[in-house]
Amino acid sequence: MTSLRFVLTPACLAVGLSIASLGAQAQNTKTPKVQLWMDLSTGTMAGMPEMDSLPGGGGMLGGLMGGGAQGRAGNGNTAYGHARAMSVMPPRVIDIALHNSLRPGVEASQAIPPGMRMGESLPLIPPRAQPTQTEPGDVPQEYQQHQPKGRILLYWGCGSAVRAGQPRVIDLARAKPADYAQAFAGRAVPDRGPRVGPAYALYPNERNQVSLSRDSSVVGDHQVRGDGVPASMKFTLGAAQDLMPAIDLRTTGKPQDSMGTSWQPVRNARAYYLHAMSQNGDDLIMWSSAETPDTGMGLFDYLSPATIDRWLKERVLLQPETTQCAIPQGIFAGGRDATPMLRMMAYGGESHIVYPPRPADPKAAWEPEWSVRVRVKSHTMAMLGEEMQGQRGGMGAAAPAGAGGGAYSSGMGSGQAAGGAPSDAGTPGEVVNPVNLLRGLFGR
Repeated sequence: MTSLRFVLTPACLAVGLSIASLGAQAQNTKTPKVQLWMDLSTGTMAGMPEMDSLPGGGGMLGGLMGGGAQGRAGNGNTAYGHARAMSVMPPRVIDIALHNSLRPGVEASQAIPPGMRMGESLPLIPPRAQPTQTEPGDVPQEYQQHQPKGRILLYWGCGSAVRAGQPRVIDLARAKPADYAQAFAGRAVPDRGPRVGPAYALYPNERNQVSLSRDSSVVGDHQVRGDGVPASMKFTLGAAQDLMPAIDLRTTGKPQDSMGTSWQPVRNARAYYLHAMSQNGDDLIMWSSAETPDTGMGLFDYLSPATIDRWLKERVLLQPETTQCAIPQGIFAGGRDATPMLRMMAYGGESHIVYPPRPADPKAAWEPEWSVRVRVKSHTMAMLGEEMQGQRGGMGAAAPAGAGGGAYSSGMGSGQAAGGAPSDAGTPGEVVNPVNLLRGLFGR
């Protein structure tokens, strides 16, 4: 019998919107025998070259926010799960997980289009050990047994001035463990990804850590092959499922001022979210672009279309046509211990393919052979307090006329702006790493 090929169309998307819980969505429905999850992520540092182009792969910055497991060869990522993190090295990450209930834990392969520039196919290999997964916003277990110190000061909303009623203060020294765990997590969504283990086959793996390149595209024909995998498991990805571009972010101003952020529209972005933090003694200062008070630590993850739509209505996320957001004046001015760090998310779409499609008759039994889910996102980070010109200006580009601050500086503690001239902003402190901030709050 000739194999069928499926192209992702709006009808296909409508069929699969609830594939993560197929068994509970329709009567007489069974979970697909073979399931494939693909997560695509693009991550950069604003105003800096992509990490895989730096000598040695940008080792120190590569370890910041989830980029520490870069590959030994080709600067690839050697471990599954980095697409969910805020990894900036390599800049483009693909995670693939296959669960074949007919032959669990058996090796497979995925034939890929030439545009991915990763060869003809990718090996999908069972993991040696189940990876440890931490949900976004979770307090690391090593800190949960220690009573934290200091406070969390929360600011929120785009605007040049601090709004009435801000900041919201969370006194960690007086809180119960359940209280400060909730304070860190804040608004979040449950993980809908696979809980991978020995029954899965994953990419990347110890056999292959080839990464996506700047010119890579997943658009085209894909096919999964392996023992027990249906011969019909062929699908075609389109532009809506492709890697998202890097965020072209620009920042202006200094911590004592109202700092500005602006960006070019990101292709396929459905919403945006910005979050900044710094430390002042034992206090952790946080700001977000949301119109609601929240630590925001749980928002740096893939979001379902329904969640994006709901949070856009609740003004938690910025609308896709938004291109700028101001940080209120002076909220980071007192932080002498660390240079404020800004993180930004551009949330992409989520697509599903199911074969065979759902029957028109809701009473008919539906036994899907296989399903595919594809998620995309893009994110960037910037050190606040110096001009970040992004891709439009490049490293070291002059600031716009009338803008505050000096030329681009990495904020890595050099005390100088680009070109070697002393910075009038004073010597910047340690780059903010959320893990280091937690250590400070928990006395570690």
